[in-house]
Amino acid sequence: MVRQELVARQLAEQITEHFFHGNGAAEARPLRVLDVGCGQATQVVRLARAGHLVTGLDPDPVTLGAAQGAIGAEPQQVQQRISLLTGEGGDCGRWFGPGTFDVVLCHGVLMYMPEAEPMLASLARVLAPGGMLSVVVRNGDALAMRPGCAGDWGGAIEAFGTDRYTNRLGLPTRADRLEPLTRTLSEIVVPLRRWYGVRVFTDQTPDHVGPPVDGRQLAQLLDAEERAGRTDPYRAVAALLHLVGTRPG
Repeated sequence: MVRQELVARQLAEQITEHFFHGNGAAEARPLRVLDVGCGQATQVVRLARAGHLVTGLDPDPVTLGAAQGAIGAEPQQVQQRISLLTGEGGDCGRWFGPGTFDVVLCHGVLMYMPEAEPMLASLARVLAPGGMLSVVVRNGDALAMRPGCAGDWGGAIEAFGTDRYTNRLGLPTRADRLEPLTRTLSEIVVPLRRWYGVRVFTDQTPDHVGPPVDGRQLAQLLDAEERAGRTDPYRAVAALLHLVGTRPG
């Protein structure tokens, strides 16, 4: 999936710059990672392959079953770095002590929460000094883009000035905006380090349609999306925002 690939590249870039000062994998130490709402474990597996110790947390046993299947296809040394737990991100304080993790991921979760602040505060409590928080949200400043580009003018008009929308699964969900999230990250003492846009050009592609089969075309698609996701003004109208904050220390 294009989204997962882009987020993985952005996350790897920030982990390398923040923890390893650009020295690369040869100098890397294993990080303790928590992936809240880990889904089918796409990022869990990637990070475990890179040598990190990863805990995946998700409330849905069916989804965790699919994640376990994906993990089972990995080499034994990768599997040994992964733990899966059934639970909600808001329950982190019950599962883990303060400062347990170097990196905490919260990707595609906040859109199902009534508000972002309580979840982010819960995640910040388990983040170690010098740790990194990675958050992916629906971009509330670009909600009119999807219906507008599809020619749904009524839907585009309704999207202005709201943070509510129906996702592709037909579920009522909520979007977040960059400026309020930036304030929240400062308030929980995990100030914003970097932000990216995700799915600038490909948001109109239906979920059931995969990326191009042709390798060269796929590489160009990812290159275009990656560059747009870090370049103004394109990133501001991306379907998703990827925010990375770091705790002092």
